[in-house]
Amino acid sequence: MELNDEIIINAPKDRVYAALNDPEVLKQCIPGCEELIKHSDTELEAKVLLKVGPVKARFGGNVTLDQTGAPDAFSLSGQGNGGTAGHAKGGADVTLSADGDKTILRYEAKAEIGGKLAQLGSRLIQSTAKKLAGKFFKSFADVVNERAMI
Repeated sequence: MELNDEIIINAPKDRVYAALNDPEVLKQCIPGCEELIKHSDTELEAKVLLKVGPVKARFGGNVTLDQTGAPDAFSLSGQGNGGTAGHAKGGADVTLSADGDKTILRYEAKAEIGGKLAQLGSRLIQSTAKKLAGKFFKSFADVVNERAMI
């Protein structure tokens, strides 16, 4: 499954990049996030409660950041396990472009799922993934925009 989109955030690129690396901002924006622990600048651990169709599961997983293109771009990859509900792994490439005092954030994400989740059907999984990604980036833009006004 692949997802990609672009959003405009009313904040300068350096502020957007800093927010993408702030565990408190991310925890606030990730749908269903119960816990987000930063082990290092490149290693995070998360616990997320998600409902996909009739399946509700608590996922625990690890995320690794690759900041070699910072602050213009970075990549992340991760994997999580939801017990009997299944497992997921994937990654995303994010690019940030300055547009005056705004930032254009583009992302391309790929994910693979297994277990009960995979049995739900690709259309349900795809629409749920798009909805969750949309929620995350809307929340993220709102949080960064609020911080920019302070």
